[in-house]
Amino acid sequence: MLIVMHHWATSKDVAQVKKTISSMGLKPVAIPGAARTAIGVIGNQGRVNDAPLRDIKAVMEIIHVTKPYKLVSRDFHPADTVVQLGKKVKVGGTSPFLVIAGPCAVESRKQLMKTARFLKKTGVPVLRGGAYKPRTSPHSFQGMREAGLVLLDEVRKETGLLVVTEVVSPEHVGIVAEHVDILQVGARNMQNFDLLTEVGRIKKPVILKRGLSATVEEWLGSAEYILLGGNPNVVLCERGIRTFETATRNTADLAIIPLVRGMSHLPVIFDPSHATGKRPLVAPMALASIVAGAQGAMIEIHPEPERALSDGPQSLHFKEFEKLRAKIRSLDGFVRKHLA
Repeated sequence: MLIVMHHWATSKDVAQVKKTISSMGLKPVAIPGAARTAIGVIGNQGRVNDAPLRDIKAVMEIIHVTKPYKLVSRDFHPADTVVQLGKKVKVGGTSPFLVIAGPCAVESRKQLMKTARFLKKTGVPVLRGGAYKPRTSPHSFQGMREAGLVLLDEVRKETGLLVVTEVVSPEHVGIVAEHVDILQVGARNMQNFDLLTEVGRIKKPVILKRGLSATVEEWLGSAEYILLGGNPNVVLCERGIRTFETATRNTADLAIIPLVRGMSHLPVIFDPSHATGKRPLVAPMALASIVAGAQGAMIEIHPEPERALSDGPQSLHFKEFEKLRAKIRSLDGFVRKHLA
């Protein structure tokens, strides 16, 4: 439920509404606006009896929100959210198109440091690298785990890059948060509700990937878990979905980007590496996502993709990434000037 106050409502009027909502066993969320204040109501399991609120003179309108997600909805938060990733790095709103890049998995100090220095040179602010790797086959490389976290921490301290890695269980949230700047909840864990609740308790940014077969409603519902826990710093990441098509690793659902941006205030980025699974397709799909309205891209690169322990066929060589980086800058500038 959303309660819209009259433009002349005072802080005392707002406090009265919030007190009434609390007395109903619900939680009020104030949403200040340029012209008037609105108050969201969360914590209800069904339709709320609005009778106690209808007689408050300062209340202009009561809107019943039927969506299963509220805090992530534009009904509750009309303006774009800008997530601060570091002191100088933002994503969302009118912020520059964010590029995150790095190997699928942390394999060694040499591999990671070489990649980090390359990204530093090319002006990419965020390094991705998996320490814990949930894999379909138990015989596949599962990551360096805690040793990988130590390497990521070492790299960010030496280079100044921000670092993102995946967290796979609630028990790991604390230790992962100690070593990196941004946590990622992967596609396979999108509906791991205990994990979502735990990352909701921290304040570090969280990249939430869409599940392999998740609907938009399920994806936004997962984001709601994190915001409800008190962490507003959520970035949504579309990474392709599973369909009947087998020519690509997944089916890149670019239409979801403008759709979700209309439904939610949270930033939306795109992962062309997992969406396609094929190196030649990564660059064109990354560029297409800019036109579709993505606010960033997460791209897999590797010093020697042919020797990568994970996802080598979809990882770009450094020279390929350099060319793509230049095209991203150019296209992002064009879109902002002519298509915004």
